[in-house]
Amino acid sequence: MSVIADKLKTIQDEIAGACARSGRSEKSVKVVVVTKTAALPAIQEVIRHGFVDLGENRVQHLKQVADEVRAFLADNHDDPSIPDKVHWHMIGHLQRNKVKQTLQLCKMVQSVDTLRLAEELNTQSHKLGIHTNILLQINCSSEPQKYGAPVGAAGHLAEQFATMPNLRLVGLMTMAPLTMDKNRVRASFARAREIFEEIHGEHIAGAKFKHLSMGMSQDFQIAIEEGATMLRIGSAIFN
Repeated sequence: MSVIADKLKTIQDEIAGACARSGRSEKSVKVVVVTKTAALPAIQEVIRHGFVDLGENRVQHLKQVADEVRAFLADNHDDPSIPDKVHWHMIGHLQRNKVKQTLQLCKMVQSVDTLRLAEELNTQSHKLGIHTNILLQINCSSEPQKYGAPVGAAGHLAEQFATMPNLRLVGLMTMAPLTMDKNRVRASFARAREIFEEIHGEHIAGAKFKHLSMGMSQDFQIAIEEGATMLRIGSAIFN
């Protein structure tokens, strides 16, 4: 077994354990593999193991890696072990002047934290003739250096996003504080889940509002226990 395969197996086992502890199905949790530090052969191996949701946090690097992955899939289209396509997620801070380029590559934008960004995503999606899945990013740790809408603004922003005809608000995203204090991490995730449940309960975005993206390499087990449906894992696989 290769190093990458071994790490993927370890992560899957840890996901299974966290799901068992919280009475959840493993199928309720999707792994978005963060490729920003990975070499192309490592990304290819991850795809070979069936991981087709990939995340990037910079548009320039996204374009480069997406082109390389597209060529890899095309070159191996006769190999039944390799999927026909992958799904890209923008998970980093997105500038409005990079929106059009991002939408040409991404299935989902997870980092929508302002009304102006949502409006630009809606405008460019309309021009491209597409509907874009988005997550509202909230700053549950209240750290000034982190992106994300303030907790108190989440409901109002969700209402505004949900009215935009070319956007689909399908959930929330957050990042825990970078700390060894697991109680602080858990509290941040629990707050995100509470906000998610409030918005879901008010039927602001309808049945499609079902994703809670939280948890990275260092804290994804806690995130699962607190209700995450999407994990963003990179360094635990590639480093």
